[in-house]
Amino acid sequence: MKIKNVTVFGSGVLGAQIAFHTAYHGYNVTLFDISDELLKNAKLKFEQFKPMYQQDINAALLDLEAAVSRISLTTDLAESVKDADLTIEAIPENIQIKKDFYTKLGIVAPAKTIFCTNSSTLLPSQFAAETGRPERFLALHFANYLWKNNVAEIMSHSGTDPEVFEKVVQFAKTIGMLTIPIYKEQPGYVMNSLLVPWLIAGLDLYRNGIADASSIDKTWMKTVGADLGPMAMADLVGMTTAYNVSKSYAELTGEEIWKERRDFLKENFIDQNKLGISTGEGFYTYPNPAYQAVDFLK
Repeated sequence: MKIKNVTVFGSGVLGAQIAFHTAYHGYNVTLFDISDELLKNAKLKFEQFKPMYQQDINAALLDLEAAVSRISLTTDLAESVKDADLTIEAIPENIQIKKDFYTKLGIVAPAKTIFCTNSSTLLPSQFAAETGRPERFLALHFANYLWKNNVAEIMSHSGTDPEVFEKVVQFAKTIGMLTIPIYKEQPGYVMNSLLVPWLIAGLDLYRNGIADASSIDKTWMKTVGADLGPMAMADLVGMTTAYNVSKSYAELTGEEIWKERRDFLKENFIDQNKLGISTGEGFYTYPNPAYQAVDFLK
């Protein structure tokens, strides 16, 4: 089976990016979400992506307009997958929401359809049974700003058909991804297994009053030669994601330290709507955060 038609579930930060990028590489894409308002917002995001693609990867405007023309929008789940060869789910990081969604999806999707989750914190085996086709289910995880941070982590669970796994690896290559095959389930995959401890180390330094956000970032940026420190990266990723990761680890491990991190993020950021770049404030204020100033490291 040749993959031609791709359905993306969820039009949030990554869902919209996945849909646009897949269409940019020539696939017919259907983007599903639960309301017309969310899909309307996705259209606005597509327009925002165009200049970013032009600047970051030298994309031609005609190709970007063609990408938009290949995307269909719908709130009808059955309609969204009627001819889908591959689906990519990017709905909220909540195990029950995902289980309920896949139970419904498995009933209406054609037998040929491969199911992929873009989950960054949950394991495929946690909701493989609900898909009704565990052998055709696996994880396909993208990074934010995926057109330039073009890494795709492909992770199977014990019941994934190796041929299906390889097909998804090849698909990811066709949309310009550097593919990272992961053969055993690992919470956090490769990227977040490296990223989360770094972000948490920064958070703990801040949370425990060791240093302020700027000092933490300056230390990292100057000594490692990086463009961003952990606090700026947390703003970029978004405090909602940081909170969800902490909440997930707290539930998974039961460790008190993760509960403390979760509660700190909720009280100081989530409840105050300081969600990072998206709301104009997190550890820094936006636009023009302090770490972008030319004299930040002086």
